[in-house]
Amino acid sequence: MSTSNLAVLNALDNARTQWYHITAIVIAGMGFFTDAYDLFCISTVSKLLGRLYYYNPSTHKPGKLPQNVNNFVVGVALVGTLTGQLVFGWLGDKLGRKKVYGITLIVMVICAICSGLSFGSSAKSVITTLCFFRFWLGFGIGGDYPLSATIMSEYANKKTRGAFIAAVFAMQGVGIIFAGLVSMTLSKLFLLKFGGPIFRDEPVLSTQPEADFMWRIVLMLGALPAILTFYWRMKMPETGRYTALIDGNAKQAASDMGRVLDIEIQADQDKLAQFKAANSYPLLSQEFFRRHGRHLIGTATTWFLLDIAFYSQNLAQKDIFPTMGLVSKDVDVNALEEVFETSKAMFIVALFGTFPGYWFTVLFIESIGRYYIQLVGFFMMSVFMLIMGLKYEYLKETEHRYIFAVLYGLTFFFANFGPNSTTFVLPAELFPTRLRSTCHAISAASGKAGAMVGAFGVQSYTLSGKPSKIRRAMMVLAFTNMLGFFCTFLVTETKGRSLEEISGEDGGQSEMTERPPREGAAGGRLDGAWE
Repeated sequence: MSTSNLAVLNALDNARTQWYHITAIVIAGMGFFTDAYDLFCISTVSKLLGRLYYYNPSTHKPGKLPQNVNNFVVGVALVGTLTGQLVFGWLGDKLGRKKVYGITLIVMVICAICSGLSFGSSAKSVITTLCFFRFWLGFGIGGDYPLSATIMSEYANKKTRGAFIAAVFAMQGVGIIFAGLVSMTLSKLFLLKFGGPIFRDEPVLSTQPEADFMWRIVLMLGALPAILTFYWRMKMPETGRYTALIDGNAKQAASDMGRVLDIEIQADQDKLAQFKAANSYPLLSQEFFRRHGRHLIGTATTWFLLDIAFYSQNLAQKDIFPTMGLVSKDVDVNALEEVFETSKAMFIVALFGTFPGYWFTVLFIESIGRYYIQLVGFFMMSVFMLIMGLKYEYLKETEHRYIFAVLYGLTFFFANFGPNSTTFVLPAELFPTRLRSTCHAISAASGKAGAMVGAFGVQSYTLSGKPSKIRRAMMVLAFTNMLGFFCTFLVTETKGRSLEEISGEDGGQSEMTERPPREGAAGGRLDGAWE
């Protein structure tokens, strides 16, 4: 049996790039834009929270979040994200991609607004309320990972599928840039409006309530892009693959996809039984492990190892940013100026280090392939982190600051033109339709577990700032990346093949997933649109 036996799958695989593809990228991509903004904007205002709510009048020094409180404020959304990935990923396979997709967006909008409305009679109550809503914000964000990837993979044609999924994920880079840009702009506007040295010698809340508004506005603005895309997300039809292969309604699938492709598609209802008979095994079964166990271990381990390093990459920021003049070395700097400088540094690093890597992946993933991009990315990250670890004290000296900055930027670049992008793409392609969202969720949740190891474990180890500990941590991370390099051999190249051929849903045996990629034909019209 081949995928051509189901006309709707054949039409999707061989469709030319057209308007409905672009629409799907924008709709799913705006979700990831919102995800990244919501997750990273807290980093720009966390120090301001310390100044506002932990000012100690007896010391006459700027307030600072206790380390355990700071970890909780910054990291609670990661815990929520991990949980949301597993829950919504499973629901996406059980209830349908479209139904669950709308729920995640509603959760994100409500919790982003409520995060900015975190009021209380004491510092503890404000921070506790903030953390509560950021957990649920992360929960909604977590659902976007498996659903966006799955929806895009099931809509795309087989010749450009990887580029389309990578383009959705690349909006994460845009979201990080905007998180820095919005915080930078608002802090500058507040400085121009209220000016003057603030938060130095007086209890802050009684003298500068305007700054308390600033961080709330930053967090609440995360709801805006989600609100703007909600209508279009709800207007999307269910993916043809889910409707046909899981709901068992080939006629509806042919109607929905025929509308967006603007072609007539044969229903082929009588052939669905063959697909279902060949793919009736559950996730926890020997058959699944035989067919896909190695790939699931590969996608989960590589994402876990990548995120340990990726979320530990700010270990050297305390030396790079002041040396490069991105942040002030004056610990008594105006609080809003501190927000401005932190946001500016985040914006510059994202714009010149993080952002280009995402889009290099989009441009080259179909020519180079997911497999080799991931291998090269892990290897280069390992090399640059090893150099920074071995020569840390030498590189952090002022006269070597540009070498340090280049190495640091290249690490970010090859993370994104490498495993940070491909670990998102591969789980959306390797697994069967009935389990695709769940398997992507397991892989993504494994990544968030790695993020927590990096954010809390590695960074807590280097909290003292001792060069010896940072050197050791950098070399450990270089080793972690090499482990990711070798774990990549557990996955396989997916470019140029239909999802059913890759997963074996078309009736092939498990070894079919190891065949070299084939080119697909083009067809369809350029004027399809959502109806």
